[in-house]
Amino acid sequence: MNNPLLKRLLPFLRWLPYAGTTLRADFIAGLTVALVLVPQSMAYAQLAGMPPYYGLYAAFLPVMVAALWGSSNQLGTGPVAVVSLLTASTLAPLAAPGSAQFIALAIMLALMVGIFQLALGAFKLGVVVNFLSHPVIVGFTNAAAIIIGLSQVNKLIGVPMGRSEHFIQDIWGVVQQAGDTHLPTLAMGAAAIAIMWALRKWAPKMPGVLIAVAITTTVSWSIGFERNATGRIDNVVDAEARTLLSEHARTALRIDELNGQIGTKSAELKKLQKEHGELGHEAATLNYELELLRLQLQDRENENRGRNRAIRSIVFERVPGADGQPDRLYAEGRVPQGEQSDGRRWRIARAGKDEFRLVGGGEVVGRVPEGLPSIGLPKITWEMIGSLLSATIVISLVGFMEAISIAKAIAARTKQKIDPNQELLGQGLGNVVGALSQAFPVSGSFSRSAVNINAGAITGMSSVFTGLFVLLTLLFLTPLLYHLPQAVLAAVIIMAVIGLVNFAAIKHAWQASRHDGIAAIVTFVVTLAAAPHLDSGILAGAGLAILLYLLRTMNPRVAILGRHPDGTLRDAKLHNLPASEIVTAVRFDGRLYFANVAYFEDAILEAVAANPKARWLLVVGEGINELDASGEEVVHHLVERLRSNGVNMVFSGLKKQVLDVMRATGLYEAVGEQNFYITADRALEAISTEIEAQGIEGAFCLLPIK
Repeated sequence: MNNPLLKRLLPFLRWLPYAGTTLRADFIAGLTVALVLVPQSMAYAQLAGMPPYYGLYAAFLPVMVAALWGSSNQLGTGPVAVVSLLTASTLAPLAAPGSAQFIALAIMLALMVGIFQLALGAFKLGVVVNFLSHPVIVGFTNAAAIIIGLSQVNKLIGVPMGRSEHFIQDIWGVVQQAGDTHLPTLAMGAAAIAIMWALRKWAPKMPGVLIAVAITTTVSWSIGFERNATGRIDNVVDAEARTLLSEHARTALRIDELNGQIGTKSAELKKLQKEHGELGHEAATLNYELELLRLQLQDRENENRGRNRAIRSIVFERVPGADGQPDRLYAEGRVPQGEQSDGRRWRIARAGKDEFRLVGGGEVVGRVPEGLPSIGLPKITWEMIGSLLSATIVISLVGFMEAISIAKAIAARTKQKIDPNQELLGQGLGNVVGALSQAFPVSGSFSRSAVNINAGAITGMSSVFTGLFVLLTLLFLTPLLYHLPQAVLAAVIIMAVIGLVNFAAIKHAWQASRHDGIAAIVTFVVTLAAAPHLDSGILAGAGLAILLYLLRTMNPRVAILGRHPDGTLRDAKLHNLPASEIVTAVRFDGRLYFANVAYFEDAILEAVAANPKARWLLVVGEGINELDASGEEVVHHLVERLRSNGVNMVFSGLKKQVLDVMRATGLYEAVGEQNFYITADRALEAISTEIEAQGIEGAFCLLPIK
């Protein structure tokens, strides 16, 4: 068991020997986390645009695998709010949320995220996450939390929300429908929020999420919260709605026809490529025809997506048919006098080719398939890979940063050593296995990790128990989830993300550094403005943070030094210290590299010009941490230029890595070994000795105070 290679391949062996007390503690912690995870995972699946039961798939194998191959003993992996929202925002422009194509893309995205994280971990590139600075993550997290909360408002009040290229426009559409609020739905959501808030405040050890879900689901079942019906286009009396439904049905038939043609021509193309190669004339023609068909298909799908949004926004009143006549659906407020509606307000939840589903009550989770998810690779195409590549990188880095931040916070309490690269391997394997078992991307969860450690978890075996409890739910308990109101899942999400809104962190970043504050604020604003394209916000923030860093290093602090009464060398201008007519002492605080060598050269020449009598220029180099080829070239040029003008350039306090570059390039010999000193005081003493030897007269007030 002490084999390092074996422990590297199977890191969970570190849990051995496994005592009975540890087993008991991990079992209780695993059960406690599962009670939170089951309803929460379904809520996050809904946030990701997936059917709720896919959250259970993401809460099964990925939770166990990430714990077995990660480095943290208490990190709880699974569906999380920010990654779920990133998934939805990435895929919404490519497919209708909840559709078969959307689900396939989400599973494919999980696979790509897992492979990318595995590659980073295998090549020990965990440091790449440092490109996302803390202020950028703070700004992004605050904006994402607000977007997540607002995205659930329509489910909380029971009205539809369109999905467009502008999230703010979609939210405004929800606000305009506030008068159509479905009061029973609002009551369910408000009750769930009240229960979770009360338990969090007065009984924090109790599973508030599970209790809220259990109570509201029971009430939903007992009062018949769900009211569904079916209808046909012939039932719709309203002319506008009827036209929309008819056009939707015709386009749906055309979509089926185009899919059939694409399938037939794809089979023909494969056959031709096999027989005559890819460059044949007939193959090229078929390929061109296929591209045209795919473009037509994309246009028709986009058309129906827009029609679906319009159809869902129409509220109907239903007049039951008499004497065997069909029911009639009128737009709200247009029921003719003398006719009586059934008293309910109906919406078309999903339009079909001829029939459609009507919703007249509250939305519930509905049927959750019993049993395990199917195991297999998702369908992969190069086109899909290209569409998802940028989102893969963003989700991988954001998800890992969230996971490693949580793991380090836990490690500060448990004193466990965390290996970021091993954690990358664990998170990557979790996502890969998740993709093989129909899951969307997952990451580490702060709330569930806190529950895990507070419940007494000692090893990652607690997460294995959590996964096993989810397995039991999938096998035996799914019928109990049928009547769970969608508004309650929205309430679970809202309560989970409230804690992510932390404007004090943005203020703190501003107080620490104006540049960091600007990066946080810009990331926050761009993320909100660009929603639902959240990757734009974080990429803009990361790019700005790097740019501001370069700007800072391009103009580092340069100080002309004087001798302070306390004996130290300090900024002469800041402390109003007398200058020396013999020596100009300059301190350069920063790396000396290509981006700031011009600034360094100008600062040195300006200092020399300001003190023309000085025969020595002392560069105090304690703050120079790096010297690149551009810096070496400029220093070489300055030494020769100043020497030709009678000014000797000397250095003090240079670090080993800087001296190594100077020696390797010959700069050390060009400057002269006698012009390098360990400290500034040693350099000034040597200069003083030479001044005395040469009999030079002038004010010299930089010598150390005896």
